[in-house]
Amino acid sequence: MMDIIKKLEPKNNLDEKRKIFSSQSLIAIMVPLLLEQVFTTLVGLVDTLMVSYAGEAAVSGVSLINQLAFLFIFVLSALAGGGGIVISQYIGKKDKNSADKAAGQFVVVSFIFGILITLICLLFRKPLLSSLFGAIEKDVMDAALIYLFVTAISWPFQGIYSACTATFNAMGKTKVIMKVSVLMNTINVVGNFIGIFIFHLGVLGVAIPTLIGRVVASIVMIVALKKKDNMVTFSLRGIFPLSFPIIGLIVSISIPGALENFLFHFSKVAITSMVSSFGTSSIAAYGSASNFWAMSSICSMALGRCFVTVIGRCMGSGDKEAAKYYSSYLLRISFVFSVLWNVLLLILTPIVLAGYALSPETKSLTMIIVFIHNFAFALLCAVHSALPNGLRAAGDVKWVMWASLFSTVVCRVFFSWLFGIQLGWGVSGITISMVVDWSIKAIMVYLRYRSGTWLEKKVIK
Repeated sequence: MMDIIKKLEPKNNLDEKRKIFSSQSLIAIMVPLLLEQVFTTLVGLVDTLMVSYAGEAAVSGVSLINQLAFLFIFVLSALAGGGGIVISQYIGKKDKNSADKAAGQFVVVSFIFGILITLICLLFRKPLLSSLFGAIEKDVMDAALIYLFVTAISWPFQGIYSACTATFNAMGKTKVIMKVSVLMNTINVVGNFIGIFIFHLGVLGVAIPTLIGRVVASIVMIVALKKKDNMVTFSLRGIFPLSFPIIGLIVSISIPGALENFLFHFSKVAITSMVSSFGTSSIAAYGSASNFWAMSSICSMALGRCFVTVIGRCMGSGDKEAAKYYSSYLLRISFVFSVLWNVLLLILTPIVLAGYALSPETKSLTMIIVFIHNFAFALLCAVHSALPNGLRAAGDVKWVMWASLFSTVVCRVFFSWLFGIQLGWGVSGITISMVVDWSIKAIMVYLRYRSGTWLEKKVIK
Protein backbone atom coordinates (compact mmCIF):
# COMPACT_ATOMS: atom_id res chain seq x y z
CA MET A 1 0.00 0.00 0.00
CA MET A 2 2.80 2.41 0.88
CA ASP A 3 4.31 2.09 -2.63
CA ILE A 4 0.97 2.91 -4.26
CA ILE A 5 0.39 5.88 -1.97
CA LYS A 6 3.87 7.24 -2.69
CA LYS A 7 3.40 7.00 -6.46
CA LEU A 8 0.17 9.00 -6.21
CA GLU A 9 1.87 11.97 -4.53
CA PRO A 10 1.39 15.20 -6.57
CA LYS A 11 4.39 16.37 -8.61
CA ASN A 12 4.16 19.93 -7.30
CA ASN A 13 5.86 18.83 -4.07
CA LEU A 14 5.09 20.91 -1.02
CA ASP A 15 7.94 22.13 1.19
CA GLU A 16 8.70 19.35 3.69
CA LYS A 17 8.22 21.70 6.64
CA ARG A 18 4.63 22.36 5.56
CA LYS A 19 3.72 18.69 5.17
CA ILE A 20 1.78 18.25 8.39
CA PHE A 21 0.77 14.75 7.23
CA SER A 22 3.33 12.27 5.92
CA SER A 23 2.34 9.37 3.68
CA GLN A 24 2.65 7.10 6.73
CA SER A 25 0.34 9.30 8.83
CA LEU A 26 -2.23 9.42 6.00
CA ILE A 27 -2.20 5.62 5.89
CA ALA A 28 -2.53 5.51 9.70
CA ILE A 29 -5.70 7.63 9.38
CA MET A 30 -7.11 5.85 6.32
CA VAL A 31 -6.64 2.17 7.16
CA PRO A 32 -8.74 2.10 10.36
CA LEU A 33 -11.49 4.07 8.59
CA LEU A 34 -11.43 1.63 5.66
CA LEU A 35 -11.56 -1.38 7.98
CA GLU A 36 -14.37 0.21 9.99
CA GLN A 37 -16.37 0.83 6.81
CA VAL A 38 -15.73 -2.73 5.59
CA PHE A 39 -16.85 -4.21 8.89
CA THR A 40 -19.94 -2.01 9.16
CA THR A 41 -21.15 -2.73 5.64
CA LEU A 42 -20.40 -6.44 5.98
CA VAL A 43 -22.65 -6.40 9.02
CA GLY A 44 -25.34 -4.85 6.83
CA LEU A 45 -24.99 -7.74 4.39
CA VAL A 46 -25.12 -10.30 7.20
CA ASP A 47 -28.16 -8.56 8.70
CA THR A 48 -30.08 -8.74 5.45
CA LEU A 49 -28.97 -12.33 4.89
CA MET A 50 -30.22 -13.37 8.34
CA VAL A 51 -33.47 -11.41 8.05
CA SER A 52 -34.10 -13.12 4.70
CA TYR A 53 -34.66 -16.34 6.65
CA ALA A 54 -37.62 -14.64 8.33
CA GLY A 55 -39.25 -14.16 4.89
CA GLU A 56 -39.29 -11.59 2.09
CA ALA A 57 -41.89 -9.50 3.95
CA ALA A 58 -39.37 -9.07 6.79
CA VAL A 59 -36.59 -8.14 4.33
CA SER A 60 -38.89 -5.62 2.65
CA GLY A 61 -40.06 -4.11 5.95
CA VAL A 62 -36.53 -3.70 7.30
CA SER A 63 -35.25 -2.29 3.99
CA LEU A 64 -38.01 0.33 3.89
CA ILE A 65 -37.22 1.49 7.43
CA ASN A 66 -33.50 1.48 6.67
CA GLN A 67 -34.17 3.96 3.87
CA LEU A 68 -35.89 6.20 6.42
CA ALA A 69 -33.16 5.51 9.00
CA PHE A 70 -30.46 6.49 6.51
CA LEU A 71 -32.15 9.88 6.26
CA PHE A 72 -31.84 10.44 10.02
CA ILE A 73 -28.34 8.96 10.20
CA PHE A 74 -27.07 11.30 7.52
CA VAL A 75 -28.70 14.32 9.17
CA LEU A 76 -26.77 13.41 12.32
CA SER A 77 -23.70 12.76 10.17
CA ALA A 78 -24.04 16.21 8.63
CA LEU A 79 -24.17 17.71 12.11
CA ALA A 80 -21.14 15.57 12.98
CA GLY A 81 -19.42 16.81 9.83
CA GLY A 82 -19.97 20.43 10.86
CA GLY A 83 -18.67 19.80 14.35
CA GLY A 84 -15.71 17.85 12.98
CA ILE A 85 -14.77 20.70 10.63
CA VAL A 86 -14.85 23.25 13.46
CA ILE A 87 -12.81 21.03 15.78
CA SER A 88 -10.24 20.11 13.10
CA GLN A 89 -9.69 23.78 12.30
CA TYR A 90 -9.23 24.61 15.98
CA ILE A 91 -6.66 21.79 16.16
CA GLY A 92 -4.89 23.25 13.10
CA LYS A 93 -4.89 26.63 14.84
CA LYS A 94 -3.50 24.94 17.99
CA ASP A 95 -6.35 26.30 20.13
CA LYS A 96 -7.05 23.40 22.51
CA ASN A 97 -9.39 25.32 24.82
CA SER A 98 -11.73 26.22 21.98
CA ALA A 99 -11.51 22.67 20.59
CA ASP A 100 -12.47 21.19 23.99
CA LYS A 101 -15.34 23.63 24.36
CA ALA A 102 -16.55 22.86 20.84
CA ALA A 103 -16.49 19.12 21.57
CA GLY A 104 -18.68 19.53 24.65
CA GLN A 105 -21.23 21.70 22.87
CA PHE A 106 -21.15 19.35 19.90
CA VAL A 107 -22.12 16.29 21.98
CA VAL A 108 -25.03 18.13 23.63
CA VAL A 109 -26.44 19.43 20.33
CA SER A 110 -26.18 15.97 18.74
CA PHE A 111 -27.94 14.38 21.72
CA ILE A 112 -30.81 16.89 21.47
CA PHE A 113 -31.19 16.25 17.74
CA GLY A 114 -31.33 12.52 18.50
CA ILE A 115 -34.16 13.06 20.98
CA LEU A 116 -36.13 15.05 18.38
CA ILE A 117 -35.74 12.23 15.84
CA THR A 118 -36.93 9.69 18.43
CA LEU A 119 -40.04 11.74 19.19
CA ILE A 120 -40.88 12.08 15.49
CA CYS A 121 -40.53 8.34 14.92
CA LEU A 122 -42.53 7.29 17.99
CA LEU A 123 -45.36 9.80 17.72
CA PHE A 124 -45.90 9.69 13.96
CA ARG A 125 -44.63 6.26 12.93
CA LYS A 126 -47.80 4.93 11.26
CA PRO A 127 -48.84 8.07 9.33
CA LEU A 128 -45.19 8.60 8.43
CA LEU A 129 -44.87 5.16 6.85
CA SER A 130 -48.26 5.37 5.17
CA SER A 131 -47.51 8.74 3.60
CA LEU A 132 -44.03 7.74 2.46
CA PHE A 133 -44.61 4.21 1.19
CA GLY A 134 -48.32 4.19 0.42
CA ALA A 135 -50.37 1.01 0.14
CA ILE A 136 -47.74 -1.62 0.83
CA GLU A 137 -48.73 -5.16 1.75
CA LYS A 138 -49.94 -5.64 5.34
CA ASP A 139 -47.21 -8.07 6.42
CA VAL A 140 -44.55 -5.68 5.09
CA MET A 141 -46.15 -2.75 6.98
CA ASP A 142 -46.35 -4.78 10.22
CA ALA A 143 -42.65 -5.68 9.99
CA ALA A 144 -41.74 -2.05 9.26
CA LEU A 145 -43.71 -0.71 12.24
CA ILE A 146 -42.06 -3.13 14.68
CA TYR A 147 -38.56 -2.34 13.42
CA LEU A 148 -39.17 1.42 13.48
CA PHE A 149 -40.59 1.44 17.03
CA VAL A 150 -37.63 -0.33 18.64
CA THR A 151 -34.83 1.37 16.70
CA ALA A 152 -36.37 4.83 17.27
CA ILE A 153 -35.32 4.67 20.93
CA SER A 154 -31.65 4.47 19.87
CA TRP A 155 -31.39 7.84 18.10
CA PRO A 156 -30.16 9.98 21.06
CA PHE A 157 -27.36 7.45 21.57
CA GLN A 158 -26.60 7.46 17.86
CA GLY A 159 -26.30 11.26 18.11
CA ILE A 160 -23.69 10.98 20.86
CA TYR A 161 -21.83 8.27 18.95
CA SER A 162 -21.75 10.38 15.76
CA ALA A 163 -20.45 13.44 17.62
CA CYS A 164 -17.69 11.47 19.36
CA THR A 165 -16.73 9.72 16.12
CA ALA A 166 -16.37 13.04 14.30
CA THR A 167 -14.25 14.41 17.17
CA PHE A 168 -11.87 11.44 17.08
CA ASN A 169 -11.74 11.74 13.30
CA ALA A 170 -10.72 15.40 13.63
CA MET A 171 -7.91 14.31 15.95
CA GLY A 172 -6.81 11.64 13.46
CA LYS A 173 -7.35 8.92 16.11
CA THR A 174 -9.24 6.65 13.77
CA LYS A 175 -8.22 3.43 15.54
CA VAL A 176 -10.63 4.34 18.34
CA ILE A 177 -13.43 4.73 15.80
CA MET A 178 -12.62 1.34 14.30
CA LYS A 179 -12.49 -0.49 17.64
CA VAL A 180 -15.79 0.92 18.92
CA SER A 181 -17.46 0.25 15.57
CA VAL A 182 -16.29 -3.37 15.73
CA LEU A 183 -17.75 -3.65 19.25
CA MET A 184 -21.08 -2.12 18.24
CA ASN A 185 -21.45 -4.23 15.11
CA THR A 186 -20.37 -7.42 16.86
CA ILE A 187 -23.18 -6.86 19.36
CA ASN A 188 -25.48 -6.35 16.38
CA VAL A 189 -24.48 -9.52 14.52
CA VAL A 190 -24.43 -11.82 17.55
CA GLY A 191 -27.70 -10.35 18.76
CA ASN A 192 -29.30 -10.86 15.34
CA PHE A 193 -28.25 -14.49 15.28
CA ILE A 194 -29.69 -15.09 18.74
CA GLY A 195 -32.89 -13.17 18.00
CA ILE A 196 -33.62 -14.80 14.64
CA PHE A 197 -32.29 -18.34 14.86
CA ILE A 198 -32.56 -19.10 18.59
CA PHE A 199 -35.58 -17.12 19.78
CA HIS A 200 -37.24 -16.82 16.33
CA LEU A 201 -38.23 -13.20 16.95
CA GLY A 202 -38.08 -12.19 13.27
CA VAL A 203 -37.81 -8.42 12.78
CA LEU A 204 -37.79 -7.83 16.54
CA GLY A 205 -34.70 -10.02 16.77
CA VAL A 206 -32.88 -7.57 14.45
CA ALA A 207 -34.16 -4.36 16.04
CA ILE A 208 -33.22 -5.06 19.68
CA PRO A 209 -29.49 -5.70 19.01
CA THR A 210 -29.35 -2.45 17.00
CA LEU A 211 -30.63 -0.55 20.04
CA ILE A 212 -28.24 -2.29 22.46
CA GLY A 213 -25.24 -1.78 20.14
CA ARG A 214 -25.83 1.97 19.83
CA VAL A 215 -26.26 2.45 23.59
CA VAL A 216 -23.05 0.58 24.40
CA ALA A 217 -21.07 2.36 21.64
CA SER A 218 -22.13 5.83 22.84
CA ILE A 219 -21.06 5.08 26.43
CA VAL A 220 -17.67 3.69 25.35
CA MET A 221 -17.04 6.70 23.10
CA ILE A 222 -17.77 9.23 25.86
CA VAL A 223 -15.42 7.41 28.24
CA ALA A 224 -12.66 7.35 25.58
CA LEU A 225 -13.12 11.05 24.81
CA LYS A 226 -12.62 11.97 28.46
CA LYS A 227 -8.97 10.80 28.46
CA LYS A 228 -6.60 13.64 29.29
CA ASP A 229 -3.98 12.70 26.68
CA ASN A 230 -6.35 13.41 23.77
CA MET A 231 -5.79 16.46 21.55
CA VAL A 232 -9.44 17.24 22.36
CA THR A 233 -11.00 16.25 25.68
CA PHE A 234 -14.66 15.96 26.64
CA SER A 235 -15.68 17.23 30.07
CA LEU A 236 -18.66 18.81 31.82
CA ARG A 237 -16.76 22.11 31.73
CA GLY A 238 -17.01 21.91 27.95
CA ILE A 239 -20.79 21.72 28.23
CA PHE A 240 -21.67 24.20 30.96
CA PRO A 241 -22.18 27.01 30.60
CA LEU A 242 -23.52 26.63 27.07
CA SER A 243 -21.55 28.63 24.52
CA PHE A 244 -24.03 29.89 21.98
CA PRO A 245 -21.35 31.41 19.70
CA ILE A 246 -19.70 27.96 19.37
CA ILE A 247 -23.06 26.21 19.02
CA GLY A 248 -24.02 28.77 16.38
CA LEU A 249 -20.75 28.16 14.51
CA ILE A 250 -21.21 24.37 14.55
CA VAL A 251 -24.86 24.62 13.49
CA SER A 252 -24.13 27.19 10.76
CA ILE A 253 -21.52 24.87 9.23
CA SER A 254 -23.81 21.86 9.73
CA ILE A 255 -27.09 23.27 8.39
CA PRO A 256 -26.17 23.18 4.67
CA GLY A 257 -24.89 19.61 5.03
CA ALA A 258 -27.90 18.59 7.15
CA LEU A 259 -30.33 20.11 4.66
CA GLU A 260 -28.42 18.50 1.80
CA ASN A 261 -28.45 15.07 3.45
CA PHE A 262 -32.05 15.40 4.60
CA LEU A 263 -33.36 16.27 1.15
CA PHE A 264 -30.99 13.77 -0.47
CA HIS A 265 -32.31 10.93 1.63
CA PHE A 266 -35.86 12.26 1.53
CA SER A 267 -35.57 11.99 -2.23
CA LYS A 268 -34.28 8.44 -1.76
CA VAL A 269 -37.31 7.69 0.40
CA ALA A 270 -39.49 9.16 -2.36
CA ILE A 271 -37.71 6.92 -4.85
CA THR A 272 -38.20 3.97 -2.49
CA SER A 273 -41.91 4.72 -2.53
CA MET A 274 -41.73 4.33 -6.32
CA VAL A 275 -39.93 1.02 -5.82
CA SER A 276 -42.66 -0.11 -3.40
CA SER A 277 -45.15 0.06 -6.28
CA PHE A 278 -43.11 -2.47 -8.29
CA GLY A 279 -44.01 -5.40 -5.98
CA THR A 280 -42.40 -7.46 -3.22
CA SER A 281 -39.73 -8.99 -5.48
CA SER A 282 -38.47 -5.58 -6.60
CA ILE A 283 -38.56 -4.23 -3.03
CA ALA A 284 -36.54 -7.22 -1.80
CA ALA A 285 -34.04 -6.85 -4.70
CA TYR A 286 -33.69 -3.12 -4.03
CA GLY A 287 -33.21 -3.73 -0.29
CA SER A 288 -30.65 -6.50 -0.87
CA ALA A 289 -28.78 -4.45 -3.48
CA SER A 290 -28.61 -1.51 -1.08
CA ASN A 291 -26.16 -3.45 1.08
CA PHE A 292 -23.91 -4.19 -1.91
CA TRP A 293 -24.17 -0.53 -2.88
CA ALA A 294 -23.08 0.42 0.62
CA MET A 295 -20.08 -1.88 0.19
CA SER A 296 -19.13 -0.05 -3.01
CA SER A 297 -18.93 3.27 -1.18
CA ILE A 298 -16.45 2.11 1.46
CA CYS A 299 -13.40 3.83 -0.04
CA SER A 300 -15.13 7.10 -0.85
CA MET A 301 -16.72 7.26 2.62
CA ALA A 302 -13.43 6.55 4.41
CA LEU A 303 -11.38 8.89 2.22
CA GLY A 304 -14.07 11.57 2.52
CA ARG A 305 -13.54 11.58 6.28
CA CYS A 306 -9.79 11.90 5.70
CA PHE A 307 -10.47 15.05 3.66
CA VAL A 308 -12.21 16.61 6.68
CA THR A 309 -9.30 15.83 9.02
CA VAL A 310 -6.51 16.88 6.66
CA ILE A 311 -8.00 19.85 4.81
CA GLY A 312 -9.62 21.16 8.00
CA ARG A 313 -6.25 21.31 9.75
CA CYS A 314 -4.54 22.92 6.75
CA MET A 315 -7.17 25.64 6.55
CA GLY A 316 -7.16 26.10 10.34
CA SER A 317 -3.41 26.77 10.18
CA GLY A 318 -3.96 29.20 7.28
CA ASP A 319 -1.93 27.20 4.73
CA LYS A 320 -3.95 27.23 1.48
CA GLU A 321 -1.15 25.72 -0.59
CA ALA A 322 -1.05 22.73 1.73
CA ALA A 323 -4.83 22.40 1.39
CA LYS A 324 -4.47 22.31 -2.43
CA TYR A 325 -1.64 19.81 -2.23
CA TYR A 326 -3.42 17.39 0.09
CA SER A 327 -6.76 17.66 -1.70
CA SER A 328 -5.04 16.62 -4.94
CA TYR A 329 -3.20 13.83 -3.11
CA LEU A 330 -6.32 12.45 -1.44
CA LEU A 331 -8.36 12.72 -4.65
CA ARG A 332 -5.86 10.49 -6.48
CA ILE A 333 -5.83 7.99 -3.62
CA SER A 334 -9.64 7.94 -3.54
CA PHE A 335 -9.92 7.23 -7.26
CA VAL A 336 -7.36 4.42 -7.41
CA PHE A 337 -8.55 2.59 -4.32
CA SER A 338 -12.24 2.98 -5.24
CA VAL A 339 -11.65 1.37 -8.63
CA LEU A 340 -9.61 -1.48 -7.18
CA TRP A 341 -12.15 -2.11 -4.42
CA ASN A 342 -15.17 -2.10 -6.73
CA VAL A 343 -13.54 -4.50 -9.20
CA LEU A 344 -13.01 -6.93 -6.32
CA LEU A 345 -16.56 -6.39 -5.11
CA LEU A 346 -18.08 -7.12 -8.52
CA ILE A 347 -16.18 -10.41 -8.61
CA LEU A 348 -17.43 -11.41 -5.15
CA THR A 349 -21.06 -10.25 -5.49
CA PRO A 350 -22.46 -13.42 -7.17
CA ILE A 351 -20.78 -15.60 -4.54
CA VAL A 352 -22.23 -13.63 -1.62
CA LEU A 353 -25.66 -13.30 -3.23
CA ALA A 354 -25.88 -17.09 -3.56
CA GLY A 355 -26.24 -17.28 0.22
CA TYR A 356 -29.39 -15.14 0.29
CA ALA A 357 -32.68 -16.96 0.82
CA LEU A 358 -34.39 -15.14 -2.08
CA SER A 359 -36.22 -16.32 -5.17
CA PRO A 360 -34.21 -16.79 -8.43
CA GLU A 361 -36.07 -13.84 -9.98
CA THR A 362 -35.14 -11.56 -7.06
CA LYS A 363 -31.49 -12.69 -7.11
CA SER A 364 -31.20 -12.07 -10.85
CA LEU A 365 -32.67 -8.57 -10.54
CA THR A 366 -30.38 -7.80 -7.59
CA MET A 367 -27.31 -8.81 -9.61
CA ILE A 368 -28.27 -6.57 -12.55
CA ILE A 369 -28.76 -3.42 -10.49
CA VAL A 370 -25.65 -4.08 -8.38
CA PHE A 371 -23.52 -4.28 -11.54
CA ILE A 372 -24.96 -1.04 -12.99
CA HIS A 373 -24.49 0.81 -9.72
CA ASN A 374 -21.03 -0.39 -8.72
CA PHE A 375 -19.41 -0.10 -12.17
CA ALA A 376 -20.41 3.56 -12.50
CA PHE A 377 -19.74 4.34 -8.85
CA ALA A 378 -16.16 3.07 -9.12
CA LEU A 379 -15.37 5.66 -11.78
CA LEU A 380 -17.24 8.66 -10.36
CA CYS A 381 -17.27 8.41 -6.56
CA ALA A 382 -13.85 10.01 -5.89
CA VAL A 383 -15.02 13.30 -7.41
CA HIS A 384 -18.73 13.32 -6.59
CA SER A 385 -18.50 11.76 -3.10
CA ALA A 386 -15.04 12.14 -1.50
CA LEU A 387 -13.82 15.48 -2.92
CA PRO A 388 -16.85 17.52 -1.71
CA ASN A 389 -15.71 16.82 1.86
CA GLY A 390 -12.52 18.73 1.13
CA LEU A 391 -14.57 21.73 -0.02
CA ARG A 392 -16.75 21.44 3.08
CA ALA A 393 -13.70 21.23 5.36
CA ALA A 394 -12.53 24.56 3.92
CA GLY A 395 -15.95 26.09 4.67
CA ASP A 396 -17.47 25.94 1.16
CA VAL A 397 -20.54 24.17 2.54
CA LYS A 398 -23.31 26.18 0.87
CA TRP A 399 -22.03 25.66 -2.67
CA VAL A 400 -21.66 21.90 -2.12
CA MET A 401 -25.20 21.84 -0.75
CA TRP A 402 -26.71 23.53 -3.82
CA ALA A 403 -24.75 21.31 -6.21
CA SER A 404 -25.94 18.20 -4.38
CA LEU A 405 -29.55 19.34 -4.21
CA PHE A 406 -29.63 20.05 -7.92
CA SER A 407 -28.05 16.76 -8.98
CA THR A 408 -30.00 14.58 -6.56
CA VAL A 409 -33.31 16.17 -5.61
CA VAL A 410 -33.96 17.50 -9.10
CA CYS A 411 -32.10 15.22 -11.50
CA ARG A 412 -32.23 11.85 -9.71
CA VAL A 413 -35.90 12.08 -8.75
CA PHE A 414 -36.90 13.23 -12.23
CA PHE A 415 -34.95 10.52 -14.03
CA SER A 416 -36.16 7.87 -11.56
CA TRP A 417 -39.71 8.80 -12.46
CA LEU A 418 -38.85 8.89 -16.18
CA PHE A 419 -36.82 5.66 -16.38
CA GLY A 420 -38.47 3.67 -13.62
CA ILE A 421 -42.16 4.45 -14.13
CA GLN A 422 -42.75 6.18 -17.46
CA LEU A 423 -40.39 3.97 -19.50
CA GLY A 424 -41.22 0.92 -17.38
CA TRP A 425 -37.62 -0.02 -16.56
CA GLY A 426 -38.46 -0.60 -12.88
CA VAL A 427 -35.60 -0.77 -10.38
CA SER A 428 -33.06 -0.92 -13.24
CA GLY A 429 -34.27 2.52 -14.34
CA ILE A 430 -34.02 3.78 -10.76
CA THR A 431 -30.38 2.61 -10.68
CA ILE A 432 -29.53 4.30 -13.99
CA SER A 433 -30.94 7.57 -12.63
CA MET A 434 -28.31 7.38 -9.86
CA VAL A 435 -25.57 7.26 -12.49
CA VAL A 436 -27.00 10.41 -14.11
CA ASP A 437 -27.02 12.12 -10.70
CA TRP A 438 -23.37 11.24 -9.97
CA SER A 439 -22.18 12.35 -13.42
CA ILE A 440 -23.79 15.78 -13.10
CA LYS A 441 -22.49 16.34 -9.57
CA ALA A 442 -18.98 15.13 -10.44
CA ILE A 443 -18.71 17.71 -13.24
CA MET A 444 -19.97 20.52 -11.00
CA VAL A 445 -17.68 19.64 -8.06
CA TYR A 446 -14.58 19.24 -10.21
CA LEU A 447 -15.10 22.65 -11.86
CA ARG A 448 -15.50 24.26 -8.45
CA TYR A 449 -12.39 22.53 -7.17
CA ARG A 450 -10.31 23.67 -10.15
CA SER A 451 -11.53 27.27 -9.75
CA GLY A 452 -9.93 27.54 -6.28
CA THR A 453 -12.88 29.54 -4.93
CA TRP A 454 -13.26 27.13 -2.02
CA LEU A 455 -9.86 28.23 -0.68
CA GLU A 456 -11.20 31.73 0.07
CA LYS A 457 -13.74 30.53 2.66
CA LYS A 458 -13.30 30.94 6.43
CA VAL A 459 -14.77 28.94 9.30
CA ILE A 460 -12.97 30.21 12.43
CA LYS A 461 -11.33 33.57 13.10
